[in-house]
Amino acid sequence: MNVQSHCSDGLISLFNLCFKESEQTELIGNNPEPEYVPNTVRGEALHAIFFTKDYFASGLHEISHWCIAGYERRQKVDYGYWYCPDGRTEEQQTLFEQVEVEPQALEWIFAEAAAFPFRLSFDNLNGKPVDAKGFADRVHKQVLAYLENGVNSRSAKLISTFLNFYRNKDALEPAWFDRSKLGYTE
Repeated sequence: MNVQSHCSDGLISLFNLCFKESEQTELIGNNPEPEYVPNTVRGEALHAIFFTKDYFASGLHEISHWCIAGYERRQKVDYGYWYCPDGRTEEQQTLFEQVEVEPQALEWIFAEAAAFPFRLSFDNLNGKPVDAKGFADRVHKQVLAYLENGVNSRSAKLISTFLNFYRNKDALEPAWFDRSKLGYTE
């Protein structure tokens, strides 16, 4: 499938079809910043996952955080996690990379299921990755663990939906997760 066919409206529709009713959660694009806001804070019936502008990749990334967050975390703005903006110190960037392994591994799986290119995000434009190769290795290792051990039910539902819609397939193919796709080999 052509990457240009990956519009954010399609991603929103697929997510909302899967979870708007069952999880009272909606995906919303065209936001200046990504953010998760529970319904109690919004004063609305639905929880909201906001992603940046109309970027398909941003939507996949925010969905991966939501899929990983347990019930208690989904009752808090941004799941109750800290966020340190661009320009992190080396110590802050190291911590960021540690907590991003699981969501970025799940995002890679979502991207492959949707036939969309995945790119690691260090989310630090004014800084540099502390250990780019190590981070890439850890994300790849986590992908392999998810493939071997499975993912939670919300993640599995999305993977199945994406595979069916974007690839007309029933299962992921391990060959899609070649470590060399991530680069960072130095």
